[in-house]
Amino acid sequence: MFDFRFYELWRSPEYVQTLLMGVGNSFWLTLVGSVFGIVFGVLLALAQGRGMPFGLRFASMSYVEFVRNTPFIVQLFFVVFGLPLLLGYTWSLEASVVLAITLNFAAYYGEVIRAGIQSVPQGQVEGAMALGMSRWQTIFDVVLPQAIAKVYPSMVSQFVFLFLTTGLVSEIGVKDLTWAGRFVAGRTFRDFEVFIVLTILYMLLVYIFKGGFAILFRTAFPWWGKSR
Repeated sequence: MFDFRFYELWRSPEYVQTLLMGVGNSFWLTLVGSVFGIVFGVLLALAQGRGMPFGLRFASMSYVEFVRNTPFIVQLFFVVFGLPLLLGYTWSLEASVVLAITLNFAAYYGEVIRAGIQSVPQGQVEGAMALGMSRWQTIFDVVLPQAIAKVYPSMVSQFVFLFLTTGLVSEIGVKDLTWAGRFVAGRTFRDFEVFIVLTILYMLLVYIFKGGFAILFRTAFPWWGKSR
């Protein structure tokens, strides 16, 4: 029978501190990238709306299809190593990773939000316009709140899926939770125990994020349950 030795992970304060550092880095990298990703995703969804110029709609759809049909690791390497060569800029590794996560999340969020926008009855848009609201007032005050409320569960599920793929950033040396686990495993040679702990920590982070999103939904859309 396999001899579990979890105490090997706790015997050194360095290992515990490394794992906690990984938890913190995974948390803030994902959270910041997700916030920017939602903003960019809304813009991508609006760019594909009715009445938008063909070139803008085509560019938005092309971007979404490109990102959703290429691996995140390829996008990550392109943003971190390719863009600095093409554009001649120098960013910190963490900033480049946040940009890669933002660009990746935005494509998935954009598609989900676009579906939510299309589900809003056209009659509500026409009614808002008839009341004298401008096009952008109608979008931000009538369409977007309903669209996001409708697809909110899908956005949370998409977030969880994308969050679990961010462990790939450890491949370029970013000290996230996966990197921390590999660091500890490489020094204790207790890979099985380390990855059991990583599984538990990732699950805890997911539940923390889900709890936060549930509170955010009740705060941002208190009218949703009453209006149905």
